[in-house]
Amino acid sequence: MSKKWYFYSCIALIVGVISTGFKPYKFENLNWFYVNESDEVLHYTVPTAAELEYTNVIFPQTGKTYAGFKQALAFKESQGKYHLVNSFGYMGKYQFGMGTLRTIGVRDSLHFMRSPQLQEKAFNALASINKWILRDEIEKYEGKVIKGVTITESGLLAAAHLGGAGSVKKFLKSNGNRSIKDGFGTSIKSYIKKFGGYDTSHIVANKNAKVK
Repeated sequence: MSKKWYFYSCIALIVGVISTGFKPYKFENLNWFYVNESDEVLHYTVPTAAELEYTNVIFPQTGKTYAGFKQALAFKESQGKYHLVNSFGYMGKYQFGMGTLRTIGVRDSLHFMRSPQLQEKAFNALASINKWILRDEIEKYEGKVIKGVTITESGLLAAAHLGGAGSVKKFLKSNGNRSIKDGFGTSIKSYIKKFGGYDTSHIVANKNAKVK
């Protein structure tokens, strides 16, 4: 009798332990996307402009637009994170150094890190400066193939963002024989190839571009 009691007690205990592992699933109503089941028509909400600016979401881009160029470059630099500071001290979505920021009129690094709008403006300003510095190279080399890589304006601008316009000039002048890399080992050549063919035609070349 005691053995049967012990046997059934063990069974009851095992069933109790197993049952505690199955908890009711709690549905979470996300503020930025939901379905109101009480309505006949489905309603959705999307993030506000402010929420989008502070959320690290990379939206798919179609074609080779300037927006696509910026997103692709930002993802490569920081995975699109406005708050990122790397081991070399480069900051933000597009990984700016403080020296570069000063040249475009940004002197407060904390304000820069806290302002997605400022970071976007900084990228545009630097692209304008780099396009002015490389204006002759763009005209001379665009469409040519160096070391198996087709030279395009967007590729040169991306490479200048990585290593500076001066480094891009040295690479082109050496016909690609001079290997120039950043602190992580990323080469000028790889950026020219990876970011080639985007439409950056509307960027105005301006040696004095500043963040306003």
